Formats: sequence, C-alpha cells, structure tokens
Amino acid sequence: MSKLRVNAFTLSLDGFGAGPDQDVTNPLGVGGGDLHKWMIGTRTFRKMVLGADGGTTDTDEAFAARSFENVGAWILGRNMFGPIRGEWPDDSWKGWWGDNPPYHVPVFVLTHHKRDPIVMDGGTTFYFVTDGIHSALEQAKVAAGGKDVRVGGGVATIRQYLREKLIDEMHLAISPIMLGSGENLFAGIDIPRLGYRCSEQVATALATHVIIERA
Repeated sequence: MSKLRVNAFTLSLDGFGAGPDQDVTNPLGVGGGDLHKWMIGTRTFRKMVLGADGGTTDTDEAFAARSFENVGAWILGRNMFGPIRGEWPDDSWKGWWGDNPPYHVPVFVLTHHKRDPIVMDGGTTFYFVTDGIHSALEQAKVAAGGKDVRVGGGVATIRQYLREKLIDEMHLAISPIMLGSGENLFAGIDIPRLGYRCSEQVATALATHVIIERA
C-alpha cells in the first residue's frame, strides 16, 4: 500500500529544519547547510545530487539509500522549490538543481500562484498545485502508481501534513548542531496525541537517525 513518507529530513538539536533568512545564496537559511554533513559524503548523495561516483557506505549511507527506495512521486513546498515569493515573474526559475534534478519522478509543488508544468531532464516534471495539500497528495498518489509519495519539505509543508495525520512514516536525522532560530518542525504540535511513536533509532558520528511511525 502506498505510503506518505518523510525521509532524510535533518533537524538541529534545538528542532530547526532550516535556518533564518533563506535566499539564493542560503537555500536552507543561514547556517542550515551545516545540518546535512551526515548526508553529503554518502554514495547516494554523490550519485543522485552531484552525479558523481564514490562516497561512504556506512550507516549514514544506508539511511540515505532508503530515502529513495520505492518513491513514485514527491511533494514540495514552494520554499523548497526556490526563493521567489508571490507571483511568478517569468519562467526562468526551474529549481535549485539544474537541468537534471535528483527526483526523476513527478514532483508536486504547493503554491498559491498558477504556473505551467516544467519538464526537466531525467524524468522529473514539476507540477504546481494551487488548491491545497489534499489535492497535491491525491495527484501525487495517482502519479506514483502504487509506489510511495515522499514529502521533501520544507518544514511548513511537513507540519501541514503532520497536523492532518497524513504522514505514515518519518525518517529524521538529528544533527549535533544548534541553529537558535529558523523553522521549528514540532513547535505547537503534540506528536504523541496525533498517534506517532518512535520505532527505530541509530546514532552515527554525524547524526542520530530516528524513525517515527503513525500507529
């Protein structure tokens, strides 16, 4: 059965999934890039994001590889797609990732402003959804063809799906840094009351990997 998943989503020790002041030079906010040291050296990251060979084959790599297994579609918040706010000024911005994004499946971007789909190299097509998270999920499930749908972020998008108890499983990587401010994933959300529990935890030198599932 198709699941709605969050995978390889990194939080600071104080609960922030992104730093403040996101812009073109700081796509994850100020200091946010330091969250992902556990991932950037893995074989999966180098292959999927950089198109390069090599990389680690340790526990961090195992979790990175799991994050791409059986994914048939993605959902992204608009901030995850880019730094532009308001109406799209033109069609020049096509994401952070260049001509061949690391998704290779349909990606549904939540936004309040209409835009035509963008067909990219490598099988990625960006669709822009203006009628809410439920519509995005319905469309993504159809596009996934029985495979899972992965919510890539950012924090605000995951929070919306969490509050509706729509996420089946989350893999969070807790990085040993503190950001102090930014976007906090769990602020004001009672995770146990929503029916979620921790089912797995593994620590490495660069992160503590936690699996949270909905009962």
